[in-house]
Amino acid sequence: MSGSHSPCSLHWLPPADRFAARVAELRDRTDDDPEQRFAALRAVADHRLDFLETRRLDRLLEETADTVPADVPRLRLSLLGSATLDHLVPAIRVAALRRGLVVDVDVTPFGQWRQQILDPESALYAFEPGCVLLAPDLSALLSELPLDATAAEAALAVDEAVDDLAQLWRMVRDRTGAAILQETPWLDAPPLYGHFERHVPGSPGAVARRLDRALDEAAAKEGVLLLDLRSAVYGIGAHHVSDSALWHHAKQAVSPLAAPWVGDHIARILAAIRGLSKKVLVLDLDNTLWGGVIGDDGLDGIVVGQGSAAGEAFAAFQRYLKRLGGRGVVLAVSSKNDRAVARAAFTDHPEMVLRIDDFASFEADWNDKPAALRRIAEELSLGLDSFVFVDDNPAERALMRQILPQVAVPELPEAPELYVRCLADAGYFEAVSFTAEDTRRNAQYVANRERRELESSTQDIESFLRDLRMTLQVSPFRSADVPRITQLINKTNQFNMTTRRYTEAEVRGFMQDPKVLTFAARLSDRFGDNGLTSVVICRPSDDGRTEAGLEIDTWLMSCRILGRRIEQAMLAVVAEKASEAGADVLLGRYRPTKKNGLVKELYRNLGFELREINNRTGESTWAFPLSMPARPATDHLQLQYE
Repeated sequence: MSGSHSPCSLHWLPPADRFAARVAELRDRTDDDPEQRFAALRAVADHRLDFLETRRLDRLLEETADTVPADVPRLRLSLLGSATLDHLVPAIRVAALRRGLVVDVDVTPFGQWRQQILDPESALYAFEPGCVLLAPDLSALLSELPLDATAAEAALAVDEAVDDLAQLWRMVRDRTGAAILQETPWLDAPPLYGHFERHVPGSPGAVARRLDRALDEAAAKEGVLLLDLRSAVYGIGAHHVSDSALWHHAKQAVSPLAAPWVGDHIARILAAIRGLSKKVLVLDLDNTLWGGVIGDDGLDGIVVGQGSAAGEAFAAFQRYLKRLGGRGVVLAVSSKNDRAVARAAFTDHPEMVLRIDDFASFEADWNDKPAALRRIAEELSLGLDSFVFVDDNPAERALMRQILPQVAVPELPEAPELYVRCLADAGYFEAVSFTAEDTRRNAQYVANRERRELESSTQDIESFLRDLRMTLQVSPFRSADVPRITQLINKTNQFNMTTRRYTEAEVRGFMQDPKVLTFAARLSDRFGDNGLTSVVICRPSDDGRTEAGLEIDTWLMSCRILGRRIEQAMLAVVAEKASEAGADVLLGRYRPTKKNGLVKELYRNLGFELREINNRTGESTWAFPLSMPARPATDHLQLQYE
């Protein structure tokens, strides 16, 4: 973040000290436990690497590909474009590794992107990608217009180009079910008319802007994700990302020096597709949210708000954090401070932007911060690998990286006016969808504090559940809910029986298949609406038995409502609808992962009979005869089916 950093450097990551030695140590440690080895690789990736260091680490990742633990998330990515893309592969793979994701990449032959899409027998489809990134440059999408083209002619040319591209999107999605990621072409051409460029409809600058708007609209309509390199490149200057000599000699639109930066932008979207974006932002207080130490300087002595440049910078950072909370990022505090003194800053300081009700958890004591984060994770029922920890103190950052390496820790700059840029540039909270429920998420976690307080004051669990006055509304999947359903499928880990991941296109496919039963559940209580929090997908069984069976392909529930006994009510609804569909038996499958041990005994506890177990993988199959009634919804909630 200082002047010594290149605009394309991964400035939010710590410097790569001892990189060569750490890689050599990893190469020599061939007898390591696979999980430890992968964690060590990921730890090296979580540093500020340049192009050559990225390539070296990627080679090591390739050499150890056979030893990657089976439960590490994977994604198959196809790269299609009109420029040379091979040099981006190590950058994408290492940036994905940084996020705990292994990406297998296939690059189509140079200039063959359109042919690969049109040919149903092409290598693109043989690769069976989970995500397809289209990166044609501007000239590959749209022929150069004459400078005297009218506005109507320019609009027609752009519309035709985007319509053609949308047809290719649909073709890929229909044949693969993959998520489509479209790079927004960025213009690296000097203006012909200077500041008058936008007034000439046929000028390169005016056409590029028109194409950009048309792509936005088409992508939103088609459910296609955008890799908005156009905006990202403009933020740092195209000349830092591209190299004219390399374009003319090697058709590289992105220079090798900028490859790690571009690869990180791609990888953060791939990670978001697999539900690996961060969810929780834990914040230090002194010299992070305000200037000074409140315990020493007092409420009137801390610096925030109007009156100084530093105070305004801290207030701007808080405004950005409040907006993150408004879009669904869960905010929490971990501070070495007296709790009452720390809380007073948010209740009594007139220029404090954030308030107590903005935080789902508030840890202020004199114990170590890794322990505090463990408590916050337990309180929120969220994994530590979904946490970001922001602290101005380098020693606290180093301790967190050492004790809890799964927590993301940005290398916060010294100047508070750069805090926003550091956190924004890091891309921890990358989104691939946005719903109205996202805006309520932080408030829902805050409301959970009140529920916990009620639980602690209630004598028994039955009384607590009745006092919540819950209502569970269950319905088939609806089109408006598909983005949220896809979010849950790709993010939920603890209460998830199979941890199968599906794209939005695949979810819509389930909706349209008459043989598939879908269930989406919303839970509300006296403290507010928890939103859409449980999903069940049932598909015809293919286990070869003569009975008419439906298999629970996916059953998941948000961690926010664990312990509410919602599963009995869900089973009652699913069993009833399965029986109405003509099924004789409901089959459940449990596929164990590192994170879903919570539901290992769920089917047994709900009355299912064990049918089969794989002693090697631990995967088990359970049967619930529909001739026997499902356990009814208990009297602690009201059940509604639409």
